[in-house]
Amino acid sequence: MVPAYSLALTVAVTAPLLAPGYLLLRDAVSTPRSYLTDAALGLTEAAPRALPQDFFVAVASHVVDGGLVVKVLLVAGLWLAGWGAATLADAVVPAAGMAGQFVAATLAVWNPYVAERLLQGHWSLLVGYGCLPWVAAAVLRLRASGERRSGWPVLFWVALAGLTPTGLMLAATVALACCLTTGEGRSRRWCAAVSLGSAVLGALPWLVAPAVSGSLASSQAAGVTEFAARAEPGLGTLGSLAGLGGIWNGQAVPPTRTTLFALVATAVLLAVVALGVATVARRPGGRPLLVLAAVAVVAPALMAAGPGLAAVDAVVRTVPGLGVLRDAQKWVALAMPGYAVAGAAAVVTLARRVPRGATATVCCLALIAVLPDLAWGVSGRMTPVRYPAGWSTAAALINADPRPVAVLPQMSMRQFSWAGRAPVLDPLPRWLSAEVLTTGDLNIGGRTVPGEGARARDVERLVLSGAGREELADAGVGWVVVEGGGPRLSLPVAYADDDVAVYRIGGDRPSAPYRGVAVAAHLVWLIALLVGATGTVAAAMTAGRRRSAVH
Repeated sequence: MVPAYSLALTVAVTAPLLAPGYLLLRDAVSTPRSYLTDAALGLTEAAPRALPQDFFVAVASHVVDGGLVVKVLLVAGLWLAGWGAATLADAVVPAAGMAGQFVAATLAVWNPYVAERLLQGHWSLLVGYGCLPWVAAAVLRLRASGERRSGWPVLFWVALAGLTPTGLMLAATVALACCLTTGEGRSRRWCAAVSLGSAVLGALPWLVAPAVSGSLASSQAAGVTEFAARAEPGLGTLGSLAGLGGIWNGQAVPPTRTTLFALVATAVLLAVVALGVATVARRPGGRPLLVLAAVAVVAPALMAAGPGLAAVDAVVRTVPGLGVLRDAQKWVALAMPGYAVAGAAAVVTLARRVPRGATATVCCLALIAVLPDLAWGVSGRMTPVRYPAGWSTAAALINADPRPVAVLPQMSMRQFSWAGRAPVLDPLPRWLSAEVLTTGDLNIGGRTVPGEGARARDVERLVLSGAGREELADAGVGWVVVEGGGPRLSLPVAYADDDVAVYRIGGDRPSAPYRGVAVAAHLVWLIALLVGATGTVAAAMTAGRRRSAVH
């Protein structure tokens, strides 16, 4: 029943996405088809933030429509979050029973973190988020049983979470924290070795790509202040984070979190969690999760204060590859396994006074009631869109002769009349088999946070200065695309309508070296994922046969 309940919650959130169309919302970009470009393999100037998800979607979209791939993965991520939280609760506080599992599932799916990351378009991060309770349960099982097959689930869930670098880092942190619990099975060192080994295999795509492309040489220190966690009304930064909210982008927030009602909602969530903390603290498997939850709330709050901002800035400038630390609020995901288990334990704490079913019902309804706008695509703000016909024509034209593409207007985010009110990342880099020159520049609160695309910035200046075809071709530009009905250029027109204009230039540039190395690193991740999945299924079947034999 719990998997079905988790799926029902997930559908209540993502129902609009079941309609035809493509997810196109801020950082979430899906297109009919993607390709194994240099960017998809991380072989560009930009830091490899979307590996190996771009590789996976590119491969999968050759078989299934790319829009469907992204929607299925997003739905699966949220479903896994609820089901996994219930599974973890059963492992840590089995006395909570099914009633407690329902509370854990509700808390994992229905919370501000999920709402805000959906609105920000972080679908792949939510896949990693959904893997966290499964990672915790797998490591705790390895510590407790020590069975030889118990290591396969750790490999699978860590690799799946590794669809994005942040997801991999979250999963590895949860795994290592759970290694510290007491147990009679495998030793802490063995569990840590399995966890770290799985993490390294999962991280190979984004460890190898910058090493061979040199993208780690670029700093991501700009924007540390802009990406810091944000205080919600009446809560302050620490209170917002404790309530699983506080994303840096105030536009990617459900309406109920923009008023003092956020205070009530946070109080309800924390009350559900607080009821079970003492019970969980008495369970060996629960203590590491509670400590991790506390750190996951306090650390981002400190990172948003003056000294914390200075420290993050210094770290990112010293080690450019750690620009992933800028968005501090996303690390609050680490609190979810502990929160979910504590929520489940609430029914145990009150069992002597209140029937378990009644406690679970009240807790689940309360969690949903204080965040009503998560339902139906966060109040309809997350709906699929359809691309204008001209975009398909333009993509087919360039894909027939894939040369480097310069795109206007400037900045990475776009505002399209046909894609809703929210800005979106340019879809073109994922729709073309050609290299698309992007600066990565972002406008946040009227301030431009520069990206790492120095070459794209130079080409942009050339185009805006009115450079002719020969000068642009010499700069390695094959095509110029103007999106959103922008100004017409004095260049040879290959296609134009009200939505997009394509200019044929004819320049070219060789592909990045080491493509074979980058592809090999991605294949290692994919093999680890498939081997882990096979081992997990085999372990589950063995456990099922043993239970049948006992009964």
